[in-house]
This record gives sequence, C-alpha cells and structure tokens, in this order.
Amino acid sequence: MALAFTAISLCACSAPKKESGRDFDPPIMGWSSWNHFHTEISEDIIVGQADALIRLGLSDAGYKYVNIDDGFTDGRGEDGRIRIDTVKFPNGMKAVADSIHARGLKAGMYSDAGDNTCASLNVKPYGLGVGLYGHEYEDCKMMFDEWGYDFFKVDNCGGRHLDLDEKSQFTKIAEAIAACDNKNVNFNVCRWVFPGTWVIDIADSWRTTHDIWVNWETLKTIIKENMYLVAYTGNGHYNDMDMLEIGMGFTPAEERTHMACWCIQSSPLVVGCDLNNMPDYSIEFLKNPDLIAMDQDRLGIAAPVVQKEGETYVMVKDMEQFNGPKRAVVVANLGEETTSITVDVAALGFKGNVKVYDCFKHEFRPELGESFTLEIAPHDSEAFYVTGKRLEQSVYQAEAAFMNAYTEINEQDYESYRRPYEIPSPRVRESASSEMGYYVTELGGWAENWLEWRNVYSEKGGKYVLSLRYACPESRNVSVSVNGQDVSVLSLNSGDELEWKDANVSVKLSKGWNTVRLSNPMEKMPSFDCMTVKKM
Repeated sequence: MALAFTAISLCACSAPKKESGRDFDPPIMGWSSWNHFHTEISEDIIVGQADALIRLGLSDAGYKYVNIDDGFTDGRGEDGRIRIDTVKFPNGMKAVADSIHARGLKAGMYSDAGDNTCASLNVKPYGLGVGLYGHEYEDCKMMFDEWGYDFFKVDNCGGRHLDLDEKSQFTKIAEAIAACDNKNVNFNVCRWVFPGTWVIDIADSWRTTHDIWVNWETLKTIIKENMYLVAYTGNGHYNDMDMLEIGMGFTPAEERTHMACWCIQSSPLVVGCDLNNMPDYSIEFLKNPDLIAMDQDRLGIAAPVVQKEGETYVMVKDMEQFNGPKRAVVVANLGEETTSITVDVAALGFKGNVKVYDCFKHEFRPELGESFTLEIAPHDSEAFYVTGKRLEQSVYQAEAAFMNAYTEINEQDYESYRRPYEIPSPRVRESASSEMGYYVTELGGWAENWLEWRNVYSEKGGKYVLSLRYACPESRNVSVSVNGQDVSVLSLNSGDELEWKDANVSVKLSKGWNTVRLSNPMEKMPSFDCMTVKKM
C-alpha cells in the first residue's frame, strides 16, 4: 500500500512498498483457486497451477501471484489458531508458500472479515469459525510473518450475519496487516460492491461487484458499473472487477472484451480457470503485451467514457504521462447487433491527425484525421494506442467525478441484507437523457456529501466558463469552488427531475491541474450530468 499524490491524485493512502522505478505498485497479476476449484483444493493443485503459470509463459508476461482461496482450513484449535486440513495440505501452508516462492512467484492467502468464510454459505457448511473476527492480529501474524504470504483477499460473508460495521472491521484488519513484520502484503477487500471511499485509505484493491460468472449479462453488468467508478482508482489503489474468466467458456469476442475492459480500467488481472485446460486463443489473450501494458501503466488510472452510441462505449485514459501525447482507447460493443461507430478524435482528446496502433493486431492503422469508423460485432471490442497533439479536455462527466460520500453497500447489497440508508449518499443513475448514459443524484444535505472533478486541466490558466448540466424539480442551491476557493452559489431549477438545463459560472483556472467542487452541506443539490469547460 503506497503513499503518493499527483496533480490529479484521486486518493491519499498509506504504506511504503513500491516496485523499483515506479511511484507505486501496478495492479496485481496472477491466478486464484476459487472460480474453478472452489474448496476442492490441495497442495498438489496449487503447486501444479504455479508450474502451469511458468510453463505457459504467463509468469514471464507478468502473472506472478498464486492465490489460495477458501478451502484450506479445518476449524480452530483450543489455542485459537487455525487448523489446516492436513489431507489437502499435508506439509502445511508455509511449505506451499515456500514452494511458490522457490519458483519466483508470489503467494496469496484468504480469510473473512467475520467469523465464517464464504464456503460456510454452501449446502454442506465449511469454514465455520475460521474468519478473522476476534483473531485479526494473531491470524495476520501467522499468515504473513510465520507462513510468508504476499497477498490477502478478505471476504465479508461471515461479517454480514454479525452485522459488523464494515469500515471499522476492515480498518482493523488493515491495521493488523500493517503491524506485521512483512511490509509487502497486498490487501484486497472483497465486499462485492464498492464499499465507500474509506476503502481507498486502507486497501490496495477492492471488489466493486458481485461475483463474475461465465455469462454475458454478468460480464456486461460488471463492465458498465465500473464505467462510473473511475475516480476511485489511482495512486496504486484499484477497483477490482473480479477474476478473469478467460479460458472458462466465453466466446473469443467476449474474451476480447473481457480482457480489454479489465486492462483499460487498470483492474487486477487474476485468472480463475484451470491453467492446464484452456484454449490456445485464451492464453494468447492473457499474454497480449499491449493490453498488459495498458493495465500495468505507470499512471495507474482508469478510463471514463468519452463517447457513446447505443450500447457501444468509447473509453480512454492517459498513458505514461498525464496530458501527454499517448492515450489508451477501448471501444466496446455491449449490444446484441453489429454496430458501426465513428470515433471522434476530439472526444479522445486529440487535435488533427493521430496515429492509431491496434492492440489486437499489433500493428499501426493508417494515419487518420478528425474521426475514424469501426464496425464491431456484438459482444466484441477493439483496443488501441492513440498518439497525437492533445486538446484541453472540455467535457467532464459527473459520474466520473469523485463523490466523497459514495457507497454502494446500502443500495446494491444482497436482498436479504438490505438496510435503510444510514446517511445520505450520492447515487449514479442510468438514463438515455443523460449525455453518456449516466447522471449523479442525491448530492448534498450534509458536509461530506460533495462532488468534485480533480483533473480539470488548463494549459496556460486564465478565465473560463463552467457550464453545469443539471436537473431538479424545484429551486436548489449549489456552491461552486475552484481549488478550495468559493466562486459562486447558484440557485437552480429545471422544472423536472430529468429535464436538463445548463447553468454557467465564470471562474479563473490556474495553469495545470485544477479542482472544481460542487457542494451544499445543508440541503439537497440538483442532479448533475456533466460539466463543460470553455476558455473565455
């Protein structure tokens, strides 16, 4: 977990580790046991998958973690220590970690924030009493200092029935990890929805959705949801879109989309299949050096949507240098029909001719002008590196902004565990009337429920007009601040909840990066679709 801050930093988080030559670690890459083997794991299976990572060239491509999920425990002893299932793991868990390390790889471990692990929810219960609750420090010392593991996935199945305060419990676990002598543990919070901005300060990555399945609708849902969580990835801390189901039954087109969308969003790349039984084309997708570079880029950021036509989405992010000449682009057709889309080079952030490198064909396309047209089959995607002269960004989507009080726990939790909203929280809603298909509502009403764009760039600084696209059925106030200085208080009323209007405010932007915040600590604010920035 790394401490870093850049001009468009999305979070300030702590821990000292980093890779040589980088400000922070990239998303992890590796393999995990759960999606294929579930609890039917053993020492032979785990070590065998480690060998397969090497044999298939995946470790050379960057897949270094071998993560053991649920299924290695046999209750707790009278001394409170976890007992190991010695039928499955006759040499113990340290020996497995040692075997993985001896192969030049890293070893991952698993537990739950509550008392029971997720396998306890099965028809034949397993994992009872072996969660971290009440044993946080002892279990972490055992797993990381005694056994030597490098990664920690922590579920919350046992925490739900205990009705634990999740922020407090996961923070306690993070503190227990930090108290270990091993300072290189990568911490993943597996809460199945975005838990809240508090997670950015304690974890290296966090799950944003329910579990992935080999099902197109599930894959599509995960991709779409992560389109509006881009503000929370940054500085070595990442939205985790769940494991890669590549090699487990998706079509080649769907696997292209799967891999491309995970990489453009800088998600951890953790393979969930049996590595000894997967198609050659799946192996090649996983080893694609251009997509891996997109995922592992030194900036460590995610990609907002900049153009949308029907169910086809264009996502783009900077590569190598903020506001530099190179950007990564993925165009994903999530619909059911072949689509033709003309990609606007200006929407990608460029002026005039650009060079376009195809990340699947590994070759340059002809030099292009102000647009280029793609024909994409259903469920398929294209991925590119685009280079050229940059434009100042003019449109900033509300759903791509940092919403300080944002959480999905109350809204998207499992049905049987839904609870009333404890505090007001912003909501992202889908609507055909909004510019990129989404807008933000339920802002304001208390001091921490604000929205801000932290990446408003001006090459030279100067006077600008900010145009806020808003909707609300009655008069509502919003305070606008730039770089911490109050600029204006606007009283807005569009007449209807989804009738969009524009409100303008004149501001002075500094040279370089600026932060624009919308807030009202006392009352509910309007809904917002986007902000347009124009130089006066």
